[in-house]
Formats: sequence, structure tokens, C-alpha cells
Amino acid sequence: MSNTVFDVVIIGAGAAGLMCAITAGQRGRRVLVLEHANRVGKKILMSGGGRCNFTHLHSTPENFTSDNPPFCISALQRYTPYHFLEWVEHHGIDYYEKTPGQLFCTDSAKRITAMLLDECEAAGVEIRVQTEVRQVEAQSSGYRIELEQGSLTCESLVIATGGLSIPSMGASPLGYRIAEQFGLDVLPTRAGLVPFTLHPRDKEWLAPLSGVSTEVRAEAGERAYTEPMLITHRGLSGPAILQASSWWREGDPVHINLLPRENDLVDALRAEKKNNPERNLQNWLEEYLPKSLARALCEHHGWQGPLQHYSDRQLDEVAGQLADWPVKPAGTEGYRTAEVTLGGVDTRALSSKTMEVKDQPGLFFIGEVVDVTGELGGHNFQWAWASGHAAGESV
Repeated sequence: MSNTVFDVVIIGAGAAGLMCAITAGQRGRRVLVLEHANRVGKKILMSGGGRCNFTHLHSTPENFTSDNPPFCISALQRYTPYHFLEWVEHHGIDYYEKTPGQLFCTDSAKRITAMLLDECEAAGVEIRVQTEVRQVEAQSSGYRIELEQGSLTCESLVIATGGLSIPSMGASPLGYRIAEQFGLDVLPTRAGLVPFTLHPRDKEWLAPLSGVSTEVRAEAGERAYTEPMLITHRGLSGPAILQASSWWREGDPVHINLLPRENDLVDALRAEKKNNPERNLQNWLEEYLPKSLARALCEHHGWQGPLQHYSDRQLDEVAGQLADWPVKPAGTEGYRTAEVTLGGVDTRALSSKTMEVKDQPGLFFIGEVVDVTGELGGHNFQWAWASGHAAGESV
């Protein structure tokens, strides 16, 4: 295989890499995709509980976080969720809308990977799995890639290696190392869309509620999300918590409203006291929360006895604690269970139109390896499709 020449080599056979390969192959480029794992699209296959939340119909730049927020606008506007959906429908893949905008395969995520592989084959894309990249170097006319099996050269090199999340799926820092090799800044990385762990004092009374779920409003940093929260044996999870985790900073509290649908808890509690003075607080809470959680909250805070025994000021305090429960996480579950990696290759070094490194012609970074991270619900897949398509049109 020594000195095999390709127009485009893509390192990484995830969503972004495959999209880039298909787009470039359809333009007549000779494309090779290198994947160190034993199969392509592992994260695609496990996403969405095995059904792949392949896009979000309402995905906009506002659904992403980055140190350079405007960067993602161009790619997302030029390749929209409806472009990908048209592809899915063309291949006869059944899908459903789980919550507004969130699209999942009706059958299995395997349908998405099969679609991508079929398109790769039709576009003449070559894919090699279980292939480790040993070294990358720039040459006068492109790039040289050293593999265990030999070396190859290419005109354009695309890095689509993903982030550090879910190492059991083969996550690696290779993309960051290549970026640093070529003088690019790599912004600090951390786990995103990840469950929180709790300090012993909170875990002591919450761990027995493991498996209990309720809708909350979770606020961290600049964002708040009204979605289900799940109590686990180690801490807090569920969509609301995963969303908040991407905006949380270590040492800060997460503010949780346990009754987000009640506009005025103070009035509600005072009215209940007036109309049902002998009713106790736990019975009232059980109308809104799972019984085990209502009971645990009352025991934890010492909310005992009938409502008539509470002064208005005390009821106001109860309302305040229900509407703003400040939880200070001990940390997160880390990359082991994180759905995405925050941070990564600084996008200021890249063209927002093509994903090409401004000062290094022919070198591209796409997908999760760059500092663009979406919210839960298909946005990260949409970034993979959009950034992969942008690079594929330019390589």
C-alpha cells in the first residue's frame, strides 16, 4: 500500500466523517476513510437508545455552545435538518417525532448507518476499519499519513475523530494532537450532556429515590431547561440535568424548580391553607410530585403537620425552596457516560464556510472534534451532517 494516492483522506468514520466522504465522493473525488475501531458509526448505533435521534427539525445556531458562537451559522444554514430528512425519506427509513422536533428511527439506528454506507458505496468511497494512524505530516502537495500497513498521500486531509466522550466506543485524543501539531489552539475539553454526581449529604437522602423521575426546570449558567429529571443512585440525570450540565461550571449550584408548571407557588399554598387547613403539606405535594419524592422532601426539610400550623411567612419559605432548590454537584459522571465533549479545536483557526484551517491549506476539522457543541435532542447530529457537508463540498 506504500504511497497510495487519494484526493481526500478522512480520519474518523462517524457521522461527520461519513457525510464528508459522501459529499466529496459525489463530486468525483477519490476518497478514503480511515477508522481505528472495528466498525463504522458506533456512536450512531448506540444513540437514542439504539434508535438514533438523527436530527432536530428546529435546530438553529442558538442550540449550540462555543467560544466562538457565530462560527456554526454558515454550515447550519446551508445544510438544514430538512436536507437530511429528505435523504432519510428517500431511503424509505421510517421515523417518528418523539418530542417536538426530535426525530428518531422507528426501527433501529442501523438503518441510518446502512444508508450512509450505501451512499458511500454509490459515491465510490473506500472505508478501512481497524486502521491506526501513526503519523501525519504536511508535504508540498498535500499530506502524508503513516499507517501500520504503509503510507499514503492525499491532497486534502479531514479530521473527523470526534471527542473524548464514551471511551468504550473508541474515543481518542488523536484529533486534538493533530491540531496541536499544526499549531492550532485546542480549548479545554470537558464532559457535556452528562449526569451529575452528588456530595454525600445530598446523596444520603436522594439515593433511596433512585429511578424516580419528575419534570423540573433546571438552570445552570445562562440556560434553563424544563424537562424530566431522573434521580440515580449516584446523583441526578434525565434530559433537564444533561442539558444543564453543558452550561454548569464546577463549584456552582444548579437551580432546580420542582414545580415548574405552577406560576405562583406562594398563592397556591396560601389558597390551599385557606381552603383545606387540616391538610398536610405532603398530601398537597403528592398532587404534583411522585409520592416517594414528596415524602422525602418533607422529611428532609421537616415539613410536618397540617397547613394551618404554618404561618404565611413559613409557607412562603416552602414555596421558595420548591421553586429554587440549589443543588451543588460534586462533579459529573465524566466522559464515561457523557454524550458529547465540550471544547476542542478553536474554530477561530477555521473557515466557517469550508471547515478548512485558514493557515494550513487542505487540512479540515469537522464534527465533535471542534469547539461546537449542541443541546440534547439531535442537534449534535445536525452539526455533524452540516459540518461534514461543508467540508465535503470544498475538499
